[in-house]
Amino acid sequence: MQPSKHAKPSEFVSGQLNLVVYSGAMLVAAAILPCASRGVAFDDVSSSSNVAVQAPLIQKVDEVENTDGKRVNELPPDETSKGFMSLFDGVSFAGWEQTGNWAIENGAFARRKSGGSLTYVAQTVPDNFEVRFEWKVSNGCNSGVYYRPGQVEYQVLDNVNSPYGENPRHSAASLFFCMAPSKDVTRPLGQWEEGRIVCKGTVIQHWLNGEKVIDFDYDDPKWTEYVKLLSIRGGDLTGRGGQLWLQDHGQDVWFRRIRWREIPTDEEIKADPTFEPMPIPPAALEKEQQRVRGMLSNKKKKG
Repeated sequence: MQPSKHAKPSEFVSGQLNLVVYSGAMLVAAAILPCASRGVAFDDVSSSSNVAVQAPLIQKVDEVENTDGKRVNELPPDETSKGFMSLFDGVSFAGWEQTGNWAIENGAFARRKSGGSLTYVAQTVPDNFEVRFEWKVSNGCNSGVYYRPGQVEYQVLDNVNSPYGENPRHSAASLFFCMAPSKDVTRPLGQWEEGRIVCKGTVIQHWLNGEKVIDFDYDDPKWTEYVKLLSIRGGDLTGRGGQLWLQDHGQDVWFRRIRWREIPTDEEIKADPTFEPMPIPPAALEKEQQRVRGMLSNKKKKG
């Protein structure tokens, strides 16, 4: 039996049995027959309905393997061939700066108390780049990945339990306070999400879980008002030479498998002319407009 190409593997291990679960279908990768006498019984390994495993004998592999931070954060061969470089070795803060509020847990950066962002200081963000990362949020969490100078942010959010989730322009994978994703493709709370940011020239793309959800050219007049909105918050999409940093917004959040590549000059990336962000519900839009008025008022007072 072969799992579908969309299946996500979850492995279980014990001293006698190694099982791989693909979206509900269980495959026995390696088994020693005497394990049945130790509480593992199976009749037909091609069907999950006929496989029973006694709970005390198994342990999720991502709880085991993730303790090997280097293994979790290794670059796959296809990314190595494309020129990706890992920014996190899974076991140390080499290349990163923080105030002590971040820890490393099971091969992931973990925000554990208030204290500020975690910043990659070994190198500034290339002008044209692709960065990939995995993220996981706690209940109600708001965080983000900043990649241009100022307030230019790939939003990391618990869309369901955070009040920010009511506004798609503030939701997960949005270009916060600028551009909403085309759809919500977040996974259930507690699961790892796969993020990606691509910037080439004036084109910006945000990806989430393998789907491109933002794709626009900020020089296109169609998006002028969106770009102005971001500038009110302090974001400048034309800025270059900033640092990559992970936001501490007050809730626990995790990041791992952070890697980037510089996009070659001859690699063409064009914005999708059919891209449309999700619409903003009227109530959420009114709250956003109130916030904008407050920002403008504060700027006027400061002169």
